[in-house]
Amino acid sequence: MIEIKRYDSSMQQAWDEVVEMTRNASFMHHRGFMDYHSDRFSDYSLVAMDAGKIIALLPANRVGDKVFSHQGLTYGSWLMTDRCDAVTMMQVMEKTITFLKGDGVSELIYKPVPHIFHSYPAEDDMYALFRQGAVLSECTISTTIDLDAPIRFDRGNRSAVNKAQRAGIVVSESNDLDAYWQVLQDVLDTRHDTKPVHTVDEMRLLQSRFPENIKLYTASLHGEVIAGVLMFYSGPVAHAQYIASSLAGREHKALALIFDTLIKQAADEGFRYFDFGISCEDHGKYLNEGLAQQKARMGGRGITYNVFTIKL
Repeated sequence: MIEIKRYDSSMQQAWDEVVEMTRNASFMHHRGFMDYHSDRFSDYSLVAMDAGKIIALLPANRVGDKVFSHQGLTYGSWLMTDRCDAVTMMQVMEKTITFLKGDGVSELIYKPVPHIFHSYPAEDDMYALFRQGAVLSECTISTTIDLDAPIRFDRGNRSAVNKAQRAGIVVSESNDLDAYWQVLQDVLDTRHDTKPVHTVDEMRLLQSRFPENIKLYTASLHGEVIAGVLMFYSGPVAHAQYIASSLAGREHKALALIFDTLIKQAADEGFRYFDFGISCEDHGKYLNEGLAQQKARMGGRGITYNVFTIKL
């Protein structure tokens, strides 16, 4: 018999152990990542039990009478162990709806984990969503390279790589988050009138907790950081989380060299995909076409990050 329970802090160790056994979780679903911003979100994570054993986890938070599969995460649906097939997930979703209704919830906003992050096929929840009348409410598009069959950089990017190399730009892993965050903040402020989602102190904390998953790579010229990419390594995916280039970096085509280096490195280390991240704003209603085409010219093609809503 499937039972749905609220997560509480006494279950932290069990939660993290189950995350490691699921087919569609990443390091971001560990409580050490989720809880760093617990002051911003009212946690409403759920646990699915069968015969006293955890079979699935739902990272979630609540705002009023709405439950979100967690707003502090890019994605985070039911994280399924091998005990969850299509039939089981139908039962889990039905029990979830009943549980939420009983707690006064009017909507479930659900963000499936994109298939590129799955360690083994894990779209059983998608069918269960359909059967519960879920409606696609948001769609954003990311750009991803299949490292098993990569498309080459176009001529312009190959030329940019050569230009950066001739200029003497050095690409390397770096521990200097402060120097890079200054570049990132300047770029976001002057070009986009916005700020990084994470502060440098928050990112330093997360990197200390997940040093093998969060790594910074910078491009330097004469010892000065002029561009960088903060990488999140999640299962089969090498994902570019923060990308920035100063005026000097843009002049010398530093990002082309960084990406050429990181894509080759990810392939050599056995990752299946290299994900540049989304190019959308306003919940997918606006596509930054120039940015999307820039990523496509480096060999990426579209992967959607979807959000579904179930009215209860």
